[in-house]
Amino acid sequence: MRALLLSEKGKPLSFLKDVSSPKATDNQVVVELKAAALNHRDLWILKGKYPGIKYPVIPGSDGAGMLGGREIIINPASNWGSKVSVQSENFHILGLPENGTFAERVLVAKSKIVAKPDHLTWEQAAALPLGGLTAYRALFTKCQSKRDEKVLISGVGGGVALFACQFAVAAGMKVYVTSGSDEKIEKAIKLGATGGANYRSENWAKNLASQADGFDVVIDSAGGEGFANLVKLCHPAARICMYGGTKGLLNEVSPQLIFWKQLSIFGSTMGTNEEFSQMVNFVGKHKIVPIVDSVFELKDGNKALEKMEKGLQFGKIVLKIS
Repeated sequence: MRALLLSEKGKPLSFLKDVSSPKATDNQVVVELKAAALNHRDLWILKGKYPGIKYPVIPGSDGAGMLGGREIIINPASNWGSKVSVQSENFHILGLPENGTFAERVLVAKSKIVAKPDHLTWEQAAALPLGGLTAYRALFTKCQSKRDEKVLISGVGGGVALFACQFAVAAGMKVYVTSGSDEKIEKAIKLGATGGANYRSENWAKNLASQADGFDVVIDSAGGEGFANLVKLCHPAARICMYGGTKGLLNEVSPQLIFWKQLSIFGSTMGTNEEFSQMVNFVGKHKIVPIVDSVFELKDGNKALEKMEKGLQFGKIVLKIS
């Protein structure tokens, strides 16, 4: 079969046409993939900046395809464990250490197969799993977000942030966003967001405060120095959920504001099988369409990763597998 193979740290993916196809077992099935989507995780693996990397490996966590005549999507989260509150020590994500979706076929557990929502194309369906699951757990399980609450989502344009925006709008919340691009903020407003601010501007936090007068929920992927402003923007009893830390350590965060406002700060990674099914049902019920920025052929996977690294995309970058 055709596949993209990572054979060495820091090297481009190799496009091979003769990789051995996986074989089904009693508990695993082989999915004929139609599309796969990129995540920043793939970029970190390529650069050797992800724990537990082994070579060679076929990367890719997100995928959609055919299984015995059924149109399905794949839940990329494996071995969550018995606790809803936290993943087990054996938890891992498809694409490392197991071969992933940047190939014509992939081997996955039977329990990870979910029917594809009928209203989605292959490319849109492939864009959904990892980002959609992460956003759903952060917004609904962790923060218990509710209709009419004011929600601030940082870094809109990335896959998880966009899903959080779309989910919150669909659930009847008032959504505000941040981005380093005015264009991305405008696109989020067209998707239903109420407003936003460019975090590259000097007074972005004051701008948001004047627009919304505080927030009940904050969904953040950045951390860093800007996190202190997110705390200041919170209403009393607000909830903050972090699913990433691209800007590094939290500096100058006031513990006084956290305890006096009685804020709740959560960390979140991926989610359970039940949350994945709930997320897919939510997408089907509200006819949510994942935002696909661009589509590349499988053989052009390195070009797709180069685009992701530049950070100019709005939505998911997808590989077409035919």
